[in-house]
Amino acid sequence: MSASPNPPDLLYLPDASVPPLETLGDGLLPLAPPKPRGRCGPDMVDVRGEFCIDRYEISLVDLQSGQALSPHYHPTRAQTAASYERYRGLNPLRANLPSVPPPEAFQLQQEFEPKATVLADVLPQGYLSGELADAACRRAGKRLCSHAEWLTACRGERSRNFPYGDKYQTGACNVFRDGHPAAILHGNASREHLDPRLGLVSSQDGPLLRRTGATASCRSDWGNDAVFDMVGNLDEWVAEGFFVGGFYSRATRDGCEARITSHPPYYFDYSLGARCCR
Repeated sequence: MSASPNPPDLLYLPDASVPPLETLGDGLLPLAPPKPRGRCGPDMVDVRGEFCIDRYEISLVDLQSGQALSPHYHPTRAQTAASYERYRGLNPLRANLPSVPPPEAFQLQQEFEPKATVLADVLPQGYLSGELADAACRRAGKRLCSHAEWLTACRGERSRNFPYGDKYQTGACNVFRDGHPAAILHGNASREHLDPRLGLVSSQDGPLLRRTGATASCRSDWGNDAVFDMVGNLDEWVAEGFFVGGFYSRATRDGCEARITSHPPYYFDYSLGARCCR
């Protein structure tokens, strides 16, 4: 399936144990949990022996070449080129805000087929439609999770309302943040939701979109393993054609129950990602 060439009008939708830390760059990030040798493989977590789910939100590579795709663009050549041309000449409100990240050169020059991959300590892929998320998972030999699978994995082995417990804790997951990237960049939270800078914006307490695994407290435990960021960071598509979990600036305290059902599977914007199941 391919994404609609004309995306719909963009809408603003307001609304355990911690692994050891290591110093990476300017901050502390969790070390990846022990990699299992079982049936699920090193990039996935085994949920009760019933299914496997990606440990982190997905990144994308080109199926044929294996080259990484930019996480800041909808992963089609036409849309990547259109967004890059539009936004590289559009100045933000203040000079100290991020500049437009260029896509990989091949994304502007040739067609490519996005394939899902799972990596720690990277910015996850945003700008995903449900259709392309499903295709990317299938190219990796996986599929989009059903909502029931996603919800089970999010609640962890103790079946809690949040990855970390039964009650909402401010800051435990990367959700309900103090800023909205479109408001910071453009002065209006309901505008310019395809701007490739949106995933690079910071608020008073740091980057709004965090790298995979960076929120150590937002882990859904399964045995000695864990799934990260099932609440917050990016909204995630599920097989039923809606998205769940809440993204970093969504004003929700619904935890694993957070969902948005008002958009079709071809919709995409900066806040939408995915993870795969098998």
